[in-house]
Amino acid sequence: MSEQASSALLEVNGIEVIYNHVILVLKGVSLTVPQGAIVAILGGNGAGKTTTLRAISNLLKGERGEVTKGSIEYRGERVQDLGPAELVKRGVVQVMEGRHCFAHLTIEENLLTGAYTRRDKGEIAANLERVYNYFPRLKERRRSQAAYTSGGEQQMCAIGRALMSNPRVVLLDEPSMGLAPQLVEEVFNIVQSLNANERTTFLLAEQNASVALKYAGYGYILESGRVVMDGSAEVLAGNQDVREFYLGMGGDGRKSFRDVKSYKRRKRWLA
Repeated sequence: MSEQASSALLEVNGIEVIYNHVILVLKGVSLTVPQGAIVAILGGNGAGKTTTLRAISNLLKGERGEVTKGSIEYRGERVQDLGPAELVKRGVVQVMEGRHCFAHLTIEENLLTGAYTRRDKGEIAANLERVYNYFPRLKERRRSQAAYTSGGEQQMCAIGRALMSNPRVVLLDEPSMGLAPQLVEEVFNIVQSLNANERTTFLLAEQNASVALKYAGYGYILESGRVVMDGSAEVLAGNQDVREFYLGMGGDGRKSFRDVKSYKRRKRWLA
């Protein structure tokens, strides 16, 4: 963790998030994202994964949420008071859960909306070709309306649209949701290539712990708005609790963490 902190691109320091001035969702979440890393946030529905990403990208206000404690630092500067558009200009962009492509626009028109903060047409055109190099299927479907493309193509479009802003860090929310296993591997392979070739940093929230730990270098496990465990992907994948509750590989024959009472899981991890 000391090595992570020294090379941190993004740091979340003990943040609390409240919705509607009443509902406490995040309860002191801290995490570090080093430059050039792939970091995963793991957990079930309601654990606080999406809220954490929205707090970083400052998209909470649209859902009547706010960060009430703690701080968020990007490149050493506190940024929780910056608007989403300003964060995009500085290099922080989020790919929303569920993709949210503009259904009536073509794939290429969707991609170009991601460059709304930029003005140099030559650079935009070069970026578009770069996106097509990583997502050749999008180039084939560039004139198709997004509504008539597959879920995998829409996920690729959403990631490609984020890349059009030339981000330093991409917040990726549930990229595997609704995709066939083969497409999940394809999307994550592209994420890995972007990380290796472009040095793009990724913070991804994912329920599919198996695939997330395969591609990420470090992970945080959230339960009820708290980080209950963190470590390298190798350490987490080898941990008996993680294997039992999130990878379906328990030693006593259980096939899913859903078969175990959640209070027992929290009690063991928080002990």
